[in-house]
Amino acid sequence: MKRHPAWLGSRDGAWPFVEVNGALDKAEAEWLHTNGAGAYSMSTIALMHTRRHHGALVAALPPPLGRHVIVSHADLTLTVESDRRSYRLATHQFPDVAPTPGYRNLLTFAQDPIPRWVFRTGSGTLERTLCLVRGENAVIMGYTWTGAGAARISLRPLMPLRPVDSLMHEHGGMEQLVALRPGAVELRPVERLPSIFFQHDGMFMGSPDWWRRFEYLADRGEHTEFKEDIWTPGVFELPLESGKTSYLITSVGKPMSRPPSELVMEACEAISREALGDGRPPAVRLLSVAAEQFCLDAAKPPMIIAGYPWHAPYTRDFLLALPGLTLARGRVDLAVRALPTLLASQRGGFLPEFLVDASQPRPKSLPDATLWLFEVARLLLPHLGAEHVELKRQLYTAMMRSFARLRGSIKRWGWLSADGLLVNGAENAPLTWMDAHVGAAAVTPRRGIAIEQQALFTQATGTLATLAEELGNAPLAQACRDAGVRARAAFRARFWCHDTDFPYDCVSESRDTQDAWVDPTIRPNALIALAVDPSLFDDWQARAIVARVKAELLTPRGIRSLSPLDPRYVSQFAGSAEEKELSYHQGTAWTHLLGFYVRAAIRLSPDDEEVKDELRHVIEGALDGAVILGQIAQLADGDMPHRARGCPAQATSVAELIRALVVDLGV
Repeated sequence: MKRHPAWLGSRDGAWPFVEVNGALDKAEAEWLHTNGAGAYSMSTIALMHTRRHHGALVAALPPPLGRHVIVSHADLTLTVESDRRSYRLATHQFPDVAPTPGYRNLLTFAQDPIPRWVFRTGSGTLERTLCLVRGENAVIMGYTWTGAGAARISLRPLMPLRPVDSLMHEHGGMEQLVALRPGAVELRPVERLPSIFFQHDGMFMGSPDWWRRFEYLADRGEHTEFKEDIWTPGVFELPLESGKTSYLITSVGKPMSRPPSELVMEACEAISREALGDGRPPAVRLLSVAAEQFCLDAAKPPMIIAGYPWHAPYTRDFLLALPGLTLARGRVDLAVRALPTLLASQRGGFLPEFLVDASQPRPKSLPDATLWLFEVARLLLPHLGAEHVELKRQLYTAMMRSFARLRGSIKRWGWLSADGLLVNGAENAPLTWMDAHVGAAAVTPRRGIAIEQQALFTQATGTLATLAEELGNAPLAQACRDAGVRARAAFRARFWCHDTDFPYDCVSESRDTQDAWVDPTIRPNALIALAVDPSLFDDWQARAIVARVKAELLTPRGIRSLSPLDPRYVSQFAGSAEEKELSYHQGTAWTHLLGFYVRAAIRLSPDDEEVKDELRHVIEGALDGAVILGQIAQLADGDMPHRARGCPAQATSVAELIRALVVDLGV
């Protein structure tokens, strides 16, 4: 897949705009549109799907976590009466042939703020828009003809009706019954899914059939299967008058009760509010719009989702992303409403690996994710006024339970060592963010005492001490401060490696000469520790860390997860699923870590404008090479040309970049 600047052709920095003029290479860029409640639309500009995750309506069933592709395409043919000809405007990829040529008529694509295509068709133009209804599993497709005389369009919805990660193949089990009403069609082809409603201002002709062997080229290297058959219920024909918009609404579970123009306006206003104003620099405006797509503000309950088109609401990502997505954009209200969703999932003092609905088994607990809750609380508490007493008490209760669990006698997942440091509880469990596995084996088994977790813990003790004192629990406040002093002293005694002039990545719990060990691997975890709790390091140590990171780990797209001088270094995130897992934390450059680099570097030179300019260029440079227009990918290859890899739209990447620009650099 081709990579593009995140703001390719943007008219003002916030909204992507691409002049296609019939060029397929430009039409291969991907776009993403969301509804604030878990549903999304996503494809290439040509609407030639290249992933199984693409679709016009990928609904959240159940909301906001269960993603199902309801409508993949709406195959489009325009007939212009004055030209006496028809135009096939759809683009699909089938085996062993060139893509169908609908893209050749495509003039422009814009997302300002909803996706908008303009086609040249003989004596006129056709504008097509796509808009998800805020908070609903529904999509509105609008068609506006501008030209001499009348025209009409034929729309054939192609409906896989499947979970987003699977594929559909032709079968005889589709229920063909259709309920027809004036301007509406109801059908339920799959019993396990709700009814699907189409609302239109034309005519429907039922002709159920299968379209076969769609090919998803981006999946070809990712999955064994990359071809799909898709069912269609029939064809909608809509009349077009010049300058007037005709709509086709598709909704799941219920029809829409309000006019489509009103629903489209509501969605446009909601998205436009996130652009942070015309006076802000283009990078800030673009990142703010990108941030909105991860904030499920209209979901019940509200939450932050980790990425698109995969990555569910992972707890660690939820917490890592929350400060940038909310506080950096002045959205304290969203943080206040989203955090209780997370706090409700705590069990036994720890948060789960990811959020699930009540019908699913509870995931394993993660002390690492729980530690990030303390960091979010530290950043959020100064923004909470007297009206947020309830949230403060909820945070206090959750953190108190976590602190008690870590200080307790249960040695499972995480506990405190004899000298007060936090022990990573299981050798092969994914208890730190470097959690890739091949089978049962951890690729990067960071056992023992991991450096970034110590910084999170020492900062956590101060945060809980402050909150406990405010809420009248002086004994707990003193216990927290004592634990912090003890842990900092132990950290300073054990973590600096004079041979590398860089901290150890991990050390053993035991200090006996027979069992003790240290890991001097050069990884970015020392950078995370420095950014989170700089009091753990002397000034000369902080400068040494930043200098080593800049020399060996910094790339234009992120911070490498392993030094390229290490013999285990893997430069590319590519190949089979197993090969990707092996490379995940062995050299790939993680975009969100640029935020920690800026935070650590700016503390060393807070008043140096040249340093600020340099760091700003680092962040803005990471916006180049986007897979999805206006979005930021999870990671990149460690070596040139640093191709964007992993999840193509990642909440932590967007959040840390905007936080670095707005909070740390004051842009």
